[in-house]
Amino acid sequence: MGVYHDPIIEERIRQWRNGTMENKVPEDLLDVLISLMDESGKTLLSIEDIKAQVELINPSDILRKAAAEIDMVVGKSSWVQESDIPKLNYVKVCAREALRLHPLAPFNVPHVSISDTVVSGYFIPKGSHILLSRTGLGQNHRIWHEPLKFNPERHLTAKNGGVADVDLAEQELRFISFSTGRRGCVGGLLGTAITIMLLARLIQGFEWSAPLGESMIDLSESANDLLLAKSLFAHAKPRLPIHIYPVE
Repeated sequence: MGVYHDPIIEERIRQWRNGTMENKVPEDLLDVLISLMDESGKTLLSIEDIKAQVELINPSDILRKAAAEIDMVVGKSSWVQESDIPKLNYVKVCAREALRLHPLAPFNVPHVSISDTVVSGYFIPKGSHILLSRTGLGQNHRIWHEPLKFNPERHLTAKNGGVADVDLAEQELRFISFSTGRRGCVGGLLGTAITIMLLARLIQGFEWSAPLGESMIDLSESANDLLLAKSLFAHAKPRLPIHIYPVE
């Protein structure tokens, strides 16, 4: 499966973790986010967290809505906790939209059909190796309106017109987050909690903006992979009382 994963991101992470980075000072926001560690020395952010945060910076009204929701539910005197997640519906749809538009890898884990079968009118012979395209599903114009636009609100309304029960998992395979069925990711619930809470804390803790002299961040992807074509830079300004932030 190594050929289906992003080699540059993995190489950058490997260099930071084993101490072989030539420059020990982070050169861009990607380096900063990769090098963030918790108290036990473990990496804090996943690739999904990084991309979700960057998408929120450009459409500032979305970022303001997410921050306002967190302020209303949690306030500014303490950090977001896992128990707050059920009340942070707008933050959850932001994370869900990031997973749809920016999948971790181009394909899901390969599967092999154990018998002849027909799926949606397509005959699949026994022994076929099956790959689902994450971008092909998540950016399918027949399923999603304006599929290349970051629009979290699309996940707020259920098919029956009511309020949706927001979850990062996608049981109907309109996009792939943690897969589904008997071969779905066993860590889906944990991954959901970690992704939402880390994204919420990034929004709660800082006012995010494009670097000085730039009106927005270029999210154009490389022609060869799912990486950004250019290095990622952003400006973070604390928005909570100074005593809330941990001091070494």
